[in-house]
Amino acid sequence: MTDTTWNTTRPWRGIMVATTLPFREDLSVDHDAYAEHVAWLLANGCDGVVPNGSLGEYQTLTDDERAQVVRTAVEAAGDGTRVMPGVAAYGSAEARRWAEQAAEAGCGSVLLLPPNTYRADEEAVRAHYTEVAGVGIPVVAYNNPIDTKVDLTPGLLARLHADGSIVAVKEFSGDVRRAYEIAELAPELDLLIGADDVLLELAVAGAVGWIAGYPNALPVSCSELYHAAVAGDLATAVPLYKSLHSLLRWDSKTEFVQSIKLSMDIAGRRGGPTRPPRHPLTGAIESGVRTATEKAVADGHR
Repeated sequence: MTDTTWNTTRPWRGIMVATTLPFREDLSVDHDAYAEHVAWLLANGCDGVVPNGSLGEYQTLTDDERAQVVRTAVEAAGDGTRVMPGVAAYGSAEARRWAEQAAEAGCGSVLLLPPNTYRADEEAVRAHYTEVAGVGIPVVAYNNPIDTKVDLTPGLLARLHADGSIVAVKEFSGDVRRAYEIAELAPELDLLIGADDVLLELAVAGAVGWIAGYPNALPVSCSELYHAAVAGDLATAVPLYKSLHSLLRWDSKTEFVQSIKLSMDIAGRRGGPTRPPRHPLTGAIESGVRTATEKAVADGHR
């Protein structure tokens, strides 16, 4: 049976939480609060953390802030192999520098989007991943064609894996059919669940990890759901999934950062503000997130 739990050999497996980043009221980074959050996640069923992803608002951070977030995560985790920083950048050289910083900090892997803001062709995408993989730290590809407009198709992922550039893929396309094609074309490439609201479908299709959003608010229930799903325990997983799905689907919305931070606030954690251009939720969106979160909490999820 394939191992779907975190281990030091493949530290990208299991539940790796794409962490939100706490800001003070003046919108400076609260590193003490972030350290506490990382430790709390690991104590409540999660295996590791992914700082400096979109949920961590990396696009709004200065270079010094971004580097310090990684160091804070490593120290709080107590084991750098449990940390998978996002190293996305406009240019390949910059992404490589962030990978080098992650390696120096002792991280176990990094998460890499295709080139940002440039609709790269296959040759450019492969060169981008080759450049970053040259650092020597394991690279997890992040397929998010919705935002990047570059689609890491199953065929391209197989070629990236054959190049020796990637060890796994965070699949966020929403097309769960791809899981089977990826397994056929690159059977040694690890499939990681990339969107919370397709967790069960990708788990059944053979995913061995989850780069997760909603465990920021409800780690215990999300951990129970993941482990039941990858174990094929549908009697446990399906009711849990149905109970949480109205909440999990906010992870795939444009306002996912504000949504998850609001859910954290409602669940008794500290979500707090976001940096511009993200603004607090209002109207129907705010009401929808609040209703789904309050229902989940009332149902006993935590």
